[in-house]
Parts: sequence; C-alpha cells; structure tokens
Amino acid sequence: MSAGLDWAGLMQAGLHGLRLTPDQFWRLTPAELALMLGQRVDLRPLGRSGFDALLRAFPDAPQKEPDR
Repeated sequence: MSAGLDWAGLMQAGLHGLRLTPDQFWRLTPAELALMLGQRVDLRPLGRSGFDALLRAFPDAPQKEPDR
C-alpha cells in the first residue's frame, strides 16, 4: 500500500518556503515542484510513441471558423 503524497509538507514547502501563491502552487507539475525544491528529477525527452499517446488521449478540439 502506498503512503501517497505528503500534501501538508508539499504545501508548506511551496507556499511558505518558496513563497508561491496558492494559484502558482496548484499550477505546478510534480516535476516542476521537485526541481524548485532542489530535488533531482529524471526528465527524459518525450519520444514519438509517448507523443502519439498524448495526441490520442488529448486530441485538439476542432477550430471554429471566425465570424465574418
């Protein structure tokens, strides 16, 4: 069983330690927060198969024609 994330600790570090606003804190990805807290993060480039999976999961919405 996973203990999960220490939300109280992360919020303390982000809001108090890093002096982020709540909006800034909640917009961060876990990787961005870890980097800001000085933790080493294994950031690998996104490969083609990963990119294709993202496109399938989150397709672009059709563009509306502008009103003339």
